[in-house]
Amino acid sequence: QVPLVESGGGLVQPGSSLRLSCAASGSLPYGIGWFRQAPGKEPEGVSCINRASRMTYYSDSVKGRFTISKDNAENTVYLQMDRLKPEDTAVYYCAAVPCDVQGMGDSRDWGPGTQVTVSS
Repeated sequence: QVPLVESGGGLVQPGSSLRLSCAASGSLPYGIGWFRQAPGKEPEGVSCINRASRMTYYSDSVKGRFTISKDNAENTVYLQMDRLKPEDTAVYYCAAVPCDVQGMGDSRDWGPGTQVTVSS
C-alpha cells in the first residue's frame, strides 16, 4: 500500500471548520477512510470514500457536518469538517479500507495522524 500522511489539524473554537488532508505519494487504487481516536476512547471510523469516488459513508456522529472528497490528480483525500464540536476533539488518521454507503472497513494501519482540538 502507498503510505498515507495526514495533515490539517489544529485548535479551533466550537462552530469552526477545518479541512484535513490525507496525501499519498502515488495513486490511490483503493478506498480511503478517516478514523479518529480521543484520549481514553476506542477508535471510531467517521467517514470513507470508495476507490471510484462514487460512494461515501459517514458515521452518525458526523453526518451532515463532515464531507469527504478525493482529488485524484493530487492523490489526496480531504475531510471537510464544519460546525465542529468539542466532542470532535481527537487525533484523526486515514487508512486504506473497503467503503460503501453502508459502512467502512476497519484498519489500524495508520500514519502519524493529525490532532484536532475543538475548545473555547
